[in-house]
Amino acid sequence: MAIIYRLFLLFFCLHLGLNGAAAQVEIDGKDITGRWKTIDDNTGKVKSIVRIYQENGKYFGKIEQIFREAGEDQDPVCTPCTDYRKNQRVIGLVVLRNMVKYETKYADGDVLDPEKGDIYSCTVWLDGSHVLKVRGWWGMFYRTQTWIRTE
Repeated sequence: MAIIYRLFLLFFCLHLGLNGAAAQVEIDGKDITGRWKTIDDNTGKVKSIVRIYQENGKYFGKIEQIFREAGEDQDPVCTPCTDYRKNQRVIGLVVLRNMVKYETKYADGDVLDPEKGDIYSCTVWLDGSHVLKVRGWWGMFYRTQTWIRTE
């Protein structure tokens, strides 16, 4: 039992350390509003264009365009979604919600994976002015995507 506790504590500390390192990145006086190319972290291909906007002091991201192979549905619905976005068209879908700006990061919101329907807690930070890091996590497991500014 003590070994399991120690392993959990080790992973928890590593997770906090990685998030803390991300928070040290300078924002360079810019915010995250604008259009971003989302890059699949498995294939390296551009998957979509997301417009991030501010509303009532919080930041949201809506899919404006998706890139799919020929023969695939070019405007599918989010059938695996489990909340109010279920069966909504992917183009126009809000995938980044309720992000709050802190000094060097945006947090306290969530991000949706429309292919799986999974919703993750989220932290976002700028890595320079044209690269956005989007980290979604559940518990101590996380995945970070790189988005590239398009404008």
